[in-house]
Amino acid sequence: MFSIKGDIIHTPEKDNFAIHENSYIFIDNGKVAEISSSPKENIPVCDFTGKLVIPSFSDIHTHAPQYENIGIGYYLELLPWLETYTFPAESKFSDTEYAVTIYKKFIHDLWLFGTFHSCVFATVFKDSTDKLFELFERSRLYAYIGKVNMDRNSAASLSETTENSVSDTLYFAEKYSSSDRVKFIVTPRFVPSVTGKLMTKLADIAEKYDLPVQSHLNENPSEIEWVKALHPEIDSFTQVYEHFGLLRKNKTIMAHSVHTSEQELEILKKYGTTIAHCPESNMNLASGIMPLRRNLDYGIDVALASDISAGSSLDMRRQIVSCIQLSKLYHRKHPEHTPLSLSESFYLATKGSRNFFTDTGSFEIGNSFDALIIESENTTLAPTERLEKFIYSVDGKITNRYLNGKELTFDL
Repeated sequence: MFSIKGDIIHTPEKDNFAIHENSYIFIDNGKVAEISSSPKENIPVCDFTGKLVIPSFSDIHTHAPQYENIGIGYYLELLPWLETYTFPAESKFSDTEYAVTIYKKFIHDLWLFGTFHSCVFATVFKDSTDKLFELFERSRLYAYIGKVNMDRNSAASLSETTENSVSDTLYFAEKYSSSDRVKFIVTPRFVPSVTGKLMTKLADIAEKYDLPVQSHLNENPSEIEWVKALHPEIDSFTQVYEHFGLLRKNKTIMAHSVHTSEQELEILKKYGTTIAHCPESNMNLASGIMPLRRNLDYGIDVALASDISAGSSLDMRRQIVSCIQLSKLYHRKHPEHTPLSLSESFYLATKGSRNFFTDTGSFEIGNSFDALIIESENTTLAPTERLEKFIYSVDGKITNRYLNGKELTFDL
């Protein structure tokens, strides 16, 4: 056992910060054992007096192969952006050496910004996706990684047959479904790029191996119209996933959900679906403003996400800020939807992923000690004010990182 001394701040519940100034957090076998205002005899102390101790971040939806494309093509909306920039970028990942170079940068920056848990889209390419698994394992970071499935409406360089898509998915399901740290997640890109036949096969694989599912939902009006044209017999985008068995109870992440009806919300709630809220992405591609307060009040689980490279930074502080700012803009048109507070948005970036990463995101007893030590320039401010400055103005820096109670350095 050892302890860490500092100004401890976290959000066990989203509505308020739990603050322990100048206190000690005791770690036993990598888990939080106690928070106390006093030290214990014969227990070693790592003294970070005057520094903040906060939980590490989680990013519940991001695209590793798009990392080199950050900041490119934001004059376009989703579908032309995919065709013009994203699909060509992902096509390069048929080259495993190139893939390793980009994936190392991506994982390094997750570490740099303090994001130790993430849900990641790879590409359709089996070999480079395998490399991504290997690199995450070596990094010690936690992740769900998906080999992307696309057997229709794809760029020629990314096209795959239904049979090959199923075969490669089975390979990853069998190899990684029982992994402790880096796990496989079934990943149909989105309805327009996956045939009904493949969706059914993927649902069968997810059921057989008890795997989670991640995809995209109701991001952009043109995308939604395309789904209606492809499946006119099904009432909504959400119901397409339900029809083909891809809404798994408490095991599904749907990114965006900007234009989701209340009828669809009811379906998402029934399945315990987690919405990945990607505020920066939704602004960059002009997708719209998700009615976040409505979704939270409806009882939907929501977590924040970078959505690289439609989002323009892996730094989850940017997503926290964008989340709050968009909720304020939405409030101006819809006064009944109160803006998100700092504690709520911070919660969505730390503990919001709790359905997939169950023991991280806060310093509750028994949770893994996954933490960032933050040094601020102005130590006279209250802990919440120092945290707010760190999030909004990058006043301060991460000096130490802990994962499972051990200091986490980068060596990849």
